[in-house]
Amino acid sequence: MADAADIAGRLAAISEELADLALVRLRDAADEVRSGGAPDATLVAEERRMTRARRSVDKAVLLLSGPGVMTAGLDEGP
Repeated sequence: MADAADIAGRLAAISEELADLALVRLRDAADEVRSGGAPDATLVAEERRMTRARRSVDKAVLLLSGPGVMTAGLDEGP
């Protein structure tokens, strides 16, 4: 059976995967603009959804890590 720290570690990896997927969507939308078109609204919406999901996963990591545990980069952002 997994403990909270193990689950937090797996969730942190999922957070990184979501961040990577969101960046791919942003790159794809930027490529559309560079080629003279408008950004694909579907890609932009997917990026926003993945970013929101990543933030939620990051919150879960903090909650599972327990009090007093600092997780680098989770409080950073725009």
